Formats: sequence, C-alpha cells, structure tokens
Amino acid sequence: MPGFVDAHTHLPWEGFREDEFNRRLKGETYAAIAAAGGGILATVSATRSASEAMLRGNVRARLDLMLRHGTTFCEAKTGYGLDLPNEIKQLRALLAGAEGHPVGVTPTALPAHEIPPERRGSSALRRRYVEECCAEILPALAEGGARFVDVFCEEGVFSLEESRAILEAGKAAGLVPRIHADELTPLGGASLAARVSAASADHLLHVTDEGIADLAKAGVVATLLPGTSVFLRMNRYAPARKLVDAGVAIALGTDCNPGSSYTESLPAVAFLASVGMGLTAEETLTAMTLNAAASVGEARRRGSLEAGKRADIVLLDGPSLEHLVYHWGVNPVSDVLAGGEHVVSSGDLLGSPAS
Repeated sequence: MPGFVDAHTHLPWEGFREDEFNRRLKGETYAAIAAAGGGILATVSATRSASEAMLRGNVRARLDLMLRHGTTFCEAKTGYGLDLPNEIKQLRALLAGAEGHPVGVTPTALPAHEIPPERRGSSALRRRYVEECCAEILPALAEGGARFVDVFCEEGVFSLEESRAILEAGKAAGLVPRIHADELTPLGGASLAARVSAASADHLLHVTDEGIADLAKAGVVATLLPGTSVFLRMNRYAPARKLVDAGVAIALGTDCNPGSSYTESLPAVAFLASVGMGLTAEETLTAMTLNAAASVGEARRRGSLEAGKRADIVLLDGPSLEHLVYHWGVNPVSDVLAGGEHVVSSGDLLGSPAS
C-alpha cells in the first residue's frame, strides 16, 4: 500500500509529561493540571531549556519510529518556543533532524499554540504577543523554511478574531493556513478555516453542522486525531461519519506530542479511527495516505501508487487490507520503501537512518 502520511504532529520538543498522564488517570482534569503549571507551558519550559542539538536528535529518533510504522511523510509544527528565538530554534532543529531522513517533513509555524508565560497577566501583554506573532515571528519562520501557519483557535487560547489575524498574517508571509479547530468547544474554527481557505481544519470534536457544511463547500480537509480523544479520556470523537457523508475529505494524524497524544504510530491511530470513529478499512487507509497527502499539499507526489508519483511503499504483514485495523496492538508494517529505496526490512531500519 502507499506510504503513510501523518498530517498532524509536534516533533521538535523536549520533556515528557507522564506524570500528568497518571494524574488524569487519578481524576484530575487537563485544565486543572494546566492551571497548576502543567500542560503546554510545561513543554515550553523544557523545550526552551533544551539545546538545538538535543531537539534535533529528538526529531531524528521520532522520525525513525514513524518510519518503522510505515510513515514516509509528515507535517510537523513548532509551537513550544512561543518567542522568536525559541520558535526559530525549533524550526532549525526540525529541518536539521529531517535532513537526509527517509521520512519527508513539511514544517508548520505554530507560535500561536498558547500565550507564553511572560505575556500573561494583562490584555495589553496578550495583544502584544498576537502582534509579535503577526509582525515578527511568522515572517521569520516563513523565511526560515516553514510552509504552513497554524493557530490553536479555542476558548481560553486564541479567539476567532485573533486566530483570523494570525492566519492572515501567515498568508501575507507566504504560509498556507491550517487550524486547530473546535476541539474543546464549538467556537467556530471550522467555519474560520473555510473563510481563510485553509488546507486543513484539525481535531473538530465539537464541529457544528454549519461548520461541516462550510468545510465541504470550501474544500477544506478535516484532519482528525482520535489518539488525542483517547489519550485525554475525552469520551467523544470527531463526527467522522457526518463529515464523510457531507463530502468532506478526512485525513488522519497522530498528533504526536508529550501531553495529549504520545505516539508515532499511524497504525495505532488507524485502529481508533475505525473502531472509535466508524471509518471503514478503506476509508481509514485513504485518510492516512491520499487525503493526508492532500492536507499537506503533497497529493500530486504522494499518497497513492501510480506512475509519476514517488515510490513510497508500505508492505503490510497480513493477507488483506483489513489487517491494517483488524490486527491491532502490534506494528503491522513489515517493509518500507521511500522514494523506491528499501529503508525498512522485516521491521528493521536499513542504513541506520538515525546515524
């Protein structure tokens, strides 16, 4: 089958948050943990303290794991720097870590992932950070090699008005919009994605019927992240069936990050997409190949096995397509070819990509 495309990841970070995971198992909420200094800002602190070389090594190791599980291309975001020097550090580490690796990477600028700690405490400080994102950080990340701009559009994070300003500023700098939309509340991020001609609206657990109609009309891909739903014990998934029935193309991503979905395995996400969201095996495969490639602007080069495209190929250790989601809890990938080169054989990396 075609090489898998992971349409939503956060790769260049430092600092695990396993303690938060266990605290949630004991009954604490994500919001309460964040209010006590955890959440995204905990990873921001660790990532700011990390050297660029450390982040580069982390990216490389995560790409190795993704490759073993069949991913041959991915999108990856900044967003744990939240100031100009550290966002640039993340982007440089991402690009350097991906250089020469069989897994291709397209970078996304996400300085609007959260309000940084030093910009909290007053509306004036908050406005200054939004202005800084628009006027300083996004142009610098675009010049440094970013391809997309993203924003966490959510109550308590960035409002619809702030999100639109950030996405439009990214567009002015040459970046293509994507958006964290309607994950925790039905704020209207999906409709905003349609208005700014975004490549993708992601998460969508609380997307409204109006938002779904807007996505379909505008041709925006819905990138769904069922791993996050399970990891955060949210007791709900994005309405995949309603999106499909409305004519919205569905893509899948791992959302690989330390706080809300720590996995590099798209096959693990595929199982959740089928069992949790009700996608068929065929729909799931399409969501993690051709539709995911469309989400990241690569559909002309990747996502299907046909003449004129890259020979990114996954060999599944199973007698049929259904085993991708039927034989769960294991890595179903035997071999991987990237650009026609044999890079994984019987589950083992060839040529030591991590070296």
